[in-house]
Order: sequence, then C-alpha cells, then structure tokens
Amino acid sequence: MLFAHDTEVALTAATALVNTATNGGLDTLDELDAFVEEQGWTGSRRRGRAELAAVQALRPTLRQIWFSDEDAVVGIVNGLLRDAGALPQLVKHDGWDYHLHATPSAAPLADRMAVEAAMALVDVVRSGELDRLRICAADDCDDVLVDLSKNRSRRFCDQGCGNRANVAAYRARLRT
Repeated sequence: MLFAHDTEVALTAATALVNTATNGGLDTLDELDAFVEEQGWTGSRRRGRAELAAVQALRPTLRQIWFSDEDAVVGIVNGLLRDAGALPQLVKHDGWDYHLHATPSAAPLADRMAVEAAMALVDVVRSGELDRLRICAADDCDDVLVDLSKNRSRRFCDQGCGNRANVAAYRARLRT
C-alpha cells in the first residue's frame, strides 16, 4: 500500500467523482444515492437538488488538480479545506480503525467530499507523488486516474480503455 488506506479510498472516490462529469452518473438524485453507496460515504444527507448541484459543482475544481503543478494543487487543496472549515480529527466507525476526518458527519455531503479529497491530496503532495495523478492514455478519453500501482505502470482509466488499446495493438500485430 502506497498511502494510508483512507487516503487511497479518498483518492479513488475523488477520481470517480471527477469522471462522472464525462461518463455521466450524477444527473439525478438516484444516481447520487448510488454513487454515495458505491463509494462508501457516511454521514448525514440532505437528498435534495441543492445537494446534487453542490456535488456536481465540486467536480471541475477537483478536475483542475490533474492538470496543475504542485503550487496550484496546494492552492486548490488549501481552498477546499478553508472553505469547508476543516478541523482534522481521528475517528473510528463502520469497521474502520482510526483514520482522519476533517468535517463533522453532519456537514453537507459536498463539503465532506471536498475535504476528504483535499486531505488525501495533502498526503500526495507531502509524499512528492503528484505524478500518480494522470489522464487516461487512450486517445479518445480524457478521464482522470490515480496510479496506485507499485511500479507506477497504470496508464488507462476504468472505462475499458486499456482493453480497447490492447485489442487494437493485437489486431495491428496480426495485420503485419
């Protein structure tokens, strides 16, 4: 494991959230409910259009991180933490051992998502691992990904781009 478990979970969730802007999946309240369940978000929910809009509005800010240098990432992260009034604390819940939360469980969902992503990115920046935040290598895809592999070899997103690239390369070899 490269980062602490909660950091990897938060990075994966942030990546999934950013990619819903290009792949769909957060257009309705039901889709937001499914996303929250799939990503394991805990805490209070308002389950209204305002909550959905706030989560959708977070995506472009998080997406900027994949296209920014270290100083710009730090500025975005600090802004996310400041805007949500983050106050880090150790918590234990739902079978997880102690880990960091920086918002109360009653905070708005979008604030909790922003702060979880920001806290994970603090670890990424401090570890000098920003190069693990990547854009899918497929020519027809601009989804983002986090390379958590030991050998830094992940190049494609989770939308099947790696399989399509491998099949295309195989077919090209057959033609020659």
